[in-house]
Amino acid sequence: MDFGRLQDLREDNDLTQKELGNILGCSNHAISVWETEKEIIPLRKLNMYANYFHVSLDYLVKLSNDKTTNNILELDKVLIGHRIETLRKQHKITQRELARILNTTNSTIWAYEKGKTLILTAFAYQICKYFNVSMDYLCGREKKSISVVKN
Repeated sequence: MDFGRLQDLREDNDLTQKELGNILGCSNHAISVWETEKEIIPLRKLNMYANYFHVSLDYLVKLSNDKTTNNILELDKVLIGHRIETLRKQHKITQRELARILNTTNSTIWAYEKGKTLILTAFAYQICKYFNVSMDYLCGREKKSISVVKN
């Protein structure tokens, strides 16, 4: 995953890592490791980032070059889980097969689909790439499924 746009947006808005950390409720160290891709930004923080800068999740994770976003909201893990399950079933893939694709366990997929656990950013990204859907759709920021270009 490429998060180069995180730093670009912060710098374009003349914010220091410390200032952005205060806005997002985290440390400047967290901002630093996300911008340098030493760690993957948690999905809730990525969503807060998108909300603050008024850009789409797809733009932030480079699934799209379109910054446009219509909805600013909190993530709903139940809705995300429902969309994961719907995509999986539309493509006739079992939980076991999706777990294999994501290199995780069946119980993790079950927990995501039941809204027990918020999906990890890396898994959300992989699902979007695999099913060719927008991360904004998967995360409930868009109502309709939007295709993304596969790399």
